[in-house]
Amino acid sequence: MAAVREALPEERYGRSRDLRADRKLKIIGAVLGVAFLGMIGWFGYSYVTGQDISAEIIKSRIVSDTRAEAHLEVRKDRDAEGHCTLRALSEDGAEVGRADFRFEEPSGRIDELVSLRTTSRATAVELVACTAGA
Repeated sequence: MAAVREALPEERYGRSRDLRADRKLKIIGAVLGVAFLGMIGWFGYSYVTGQDISAEIIKSRIVSDTRAEAHLEVRKDRDAEGHCTLRALSEDGAEVGRADFRFEEPSGRIDELVSLRTTSRATAVELVACTAGA
């Protein structure tokens, strides 16, 4: 009896074309993922280094019906000048006072107690924004 050799079933021993396609998709996905993470890192870095002046209110207190005080800490480049805007809020959230404070000192960090005049009793003081330049 002579042995007749039949062709092997095509799908029986693996799918070489599908494996190659899967590998290509994994490589493309990895490249796109790395590019996306790089883009997010670039945006974060440019945001942080682009900030010339940053500030925060350490604490605040309401002195009277017409005045509020805030301890403001400003971090900036040594030669940078700019201003920060603060506002006082009433109990219902309405703005009862607003003031701009300029910082021209040649220092990298400034701690200052600032005072805001209010039209009625404030319950909170909020930092609106800090801007570099004149």
